[in-house]
Amino acid sequence: MGAATFFDALDVLSIAYVLPVLVGAWKLTPQQIGLLISAGFVGQIGGALLFGALAGRIGRLRAAAYAMGLFSLMSFFAAASWSVSALLVFRTIQGIGLGGEVPIAAAYINEVLTAKKRGRTFLLYQLIFPLGLVGASLVGFWLVPRFGWRSMFLIGGAPALLAVFVQRILPESPRWLVSKGRMDEAELVVVSMERAASRNGAVSLPPVPAIEISSQPPQQTAWTELFRGIYRRRTLIVWGLWISTYFVTYGINTWLPTIYRTVYKLSVADALWNGVLTNIAGVAGAFLCAMAVDRLGRKPWFIAAFLLGGVPLFVLCLLGAKSPGPVILLASTSFLFITSNSMLVYLYTPEIYPTRLRTLGTGAASAWLRVASAAGPLVVGPILASYGVAGVFLLFGLIAVSGVGFALGVTETRGRRLEDISP
Repeated sequence: MGAATFFDALDVLSIAYVLPVLVGAWKLTPQQIGLLISAGFVGQIGGALLFGALAGRIGRLRAAAYAMGLFSLMSFFAAASWSVSALLVFRTIQGIGLGGEVPIAAAYINEVLTAKKRGRTFLLYQLIFPLGLVGASLVGFWLVPRFGWRSMFLIGGAPALLAVFVQRILPESPRWLVSKGRMDEAELVVVSMERAASRNGAVSLPPVPAIEISSQPPQQTAWTELFRGIYRRRTLIVWGLWISTYFVTYGINTWLPTIYRTVYKLSVADALWNGVLTNIAGVAGAFLCAMAVDRLGRKPWFIAAFLLGGVPLFVLCLLGAKSPGPVILLASTSFLFITSNSMLVYLYTPEIYPTRLRTLGTGAASAWLRVASAAGPLVVGPILASYGVAGVFLLFGLIAVSGVGFALGVTETRGRRLEDISP
């Protein structure tokens, strides 16, 4: 799952390291640049909704395998693009697979972790996503100048092999199996986990209280459940968290290399390398969050990271962002904190829904990620043309700080079993 997530991140960001070349080769306008960046995110909206619902019906692993296969195949097609229109089509379809894989993986990993260290363990796994962004930066920095932009997409097709083997390597989520009434299969998975733990020297824990499992037929999941009872407030709050986080994350990350190239007239190599530095800062932020979230809790981290991510962007606006040096430093500082929240929402969202709604709720929330990720890059072009770089950073600072309002409504989930959080 981590390998698939790595390549998901690489494919998402690959366009940022292709564009500095295509700007000259295809004579792209700012509007076309924004469309190319946003096309994949538009497809991801549909993918998050489609595969989120599908994973609730056919299982976490089968749905994940289909998503991996789709985004890998379309990466090869993108490498063969002959025009802006062709690349737009292929990136949009590729986005359907990209939008489906990560929410399913988040739900699956959540469902097989213990409550005590779920935050730390999950976020250490989730570090693979910003590492994928760094991987995209490094691969783009080294590969594109030497072998051309098409090579970036060819590398992105590697997960096709994972799609073939994922169902053979991994066990299905026992929580999902129980939700479908497949008790014998769930028991086999749990027994295999216990045996593996025993072989690695784990100490037996005291028996947990018996949990009664209903003999009634499994419930059919309905979209409307996301807006019933306690889940209505949770759904609206978590949607706000995803929007405010990813509007800034992808708006900054996808446009920065192009801004370095077009506004500050840096070389392609320097523009790409500065993008690498920003993504390394993002990895550091995600690691800090992983180490602290089970101590501090989800809610305090959300609030602090939104504030600390917004302030450097306001400073850039006040300074006028007249040279690349302050932009590299302050944008990377902001990205350090905002990226930690973009990882934390993947932990928090599956925690607040029951098993029958987990992939559906996570997929629906991550669809807003795609809306925000598409809107962020699209908005940058006109604002950059009308108000300059300072106006862009002011907008991102305001969106980051607005996330504090949603964070105040977060339900604390630290150290609690999923069944206790979401009855």
